[in-house]
Amino acid sequence: APALIAFVKDIMIYIVVLVAVIVVPAKLGGYGAVFSAANDAFTAKGGATGLILKDSQYLAYATLAFGSALAAFMYPHTLTGVFASKSADTIRKNAILLPAYTLLLGLIALLGYMAYAAHLKLSSPNDAVPMLFGTLFPEWFAGFAFAAIAIGALVPAAVMSIGAANLFTRNVWKSYVNPDITHAGEAAVAKITSLVVKVGALAFILFLPTQFALDLQLLGGLWILQTFPALVFGLFTRW
Repeated sequence: APALIAFVKDIMIYIVVLVAVIVVPAKLGGYGAVFSAANDAFTAKGGATGLILKDSQYLAYATLAFGSALAAFMYPHTLTGVFASKSADTIRKNAILLPAYTLLLGLIALLGYMAYAAHLKLSSPNDAVPMLFGTLFPEWFAGFAFAAIAIGALVPAAVMSIGAANLFTRNVWKSYVNPDITHAGEAAVAKITSLVVKVGALAFILFLPTQFALDLQLLGGLWILQTFPALVFGLFTRW
């Protein structure tokens, strides 16, 4: 189901983002005005160089980006996508197209800059993109954009929760609670666990500070990256 819905999700998000990066700057006076407004906002927060990294930040930023890229392939839910693939050729094509999706993420990040240029009054940083679409686009397209955002969140959440549920079922429930569980029983436990993970993640976002989610994302990358040597080098040796 997540794989099939991902087709819909990707098409919708590409339409929304490509329209936004063309139409929104045109309404705000061009990209020069967008970057200038964002630079002023960041400088006012205490950043001496605004949007530009300081010399002392180059190494930290580069290692964070590189480490995050390596860590992304170590997460268990990556295997969920691999095992659900039609063939090895499908995985190869996906890897080839992945940079295009990464470029899209960079364009999405620009929407935050555009929110500064639009002078939106926000109660939370999470409101920036929805407010941007709600203010600058007609209602029908804003609704389309909101739907794309919702589906865009649900698809990876589904894959991650399935990966977490499978890990729990095989490594905890079957090992310590019910070693004789049937395949149907494993599926039932996994479904319940997957739902619990989704509800827990939603509660985490709604009731805890956003900074906690950011910190946990960074810490998760650091923790999972420590499995890189065993997993990757293990493919090339019998150690």
